Amino acid sequence: MGIYDFKVKDIKGSEVSLSDYSGKLLLIVNTASKCGFTPQYDGLEKLYKKYAGKGLVILGFPCNQFLQQDPGSNGEIMSFCKMNYGVTFPMFAKIDVNGANEDPLYTYLKKEAPFKGFELDKDSGRMIQGVVKDNYPDNFEGSGIKWNFTKFLIDRKGSVKARFEPTVTPEELDPIIASSL
Repeated sequence: MGIYDFKVKDIKGSEVSLSDYSGKLLLIVNTASKCGFTPQYDGLEKLYKKYAGKGLVILGFPCNQFLQQDPGSNGEIMSFCKMNYGVTFPMFAKIDVNGANEDPLYTYLKKEAPFKGFELDKDSGRMIQGVVKDNYPDNFEGSGIKWNFTKFLIDRKGSVKARFEPTVTPEELDPIIASSL
């Protein structure tokens, strides 16, 4: 099974096949509207506008699993994203990224790009490691998604190339995306 075999629901509830994005460079991100990393929406939108014409598509998947930081309905989430960050990249229905009800797409992504640790040379990396250890000790080990705004880069052939933890900003991803296009 590959990335293009998955079907997901967009934020309006319509089924979308990821095969629709075949040949594109994808950045798949689990998002949240009330998180310390929420301002990354701005950077993600800037990346999307900068590189969409060259084949980048950012796919946002809201998730409420981390301290309930995305409690709104899909409509409320989309409104928030458009109004506060001008989001135009595709947004999808709220999902679980870990646990018994996790979306199969995330099961696949975690298998293809396991967790390798936080960036402990950054204050934000040390902070998020502490938050995860304190609030989700069972999730600290293994390849589960640790927090909002974990990012997966998928190449134009559908292979998972990299996983970036929440502390990796969209601005830091810019040169990686540019060289992958």
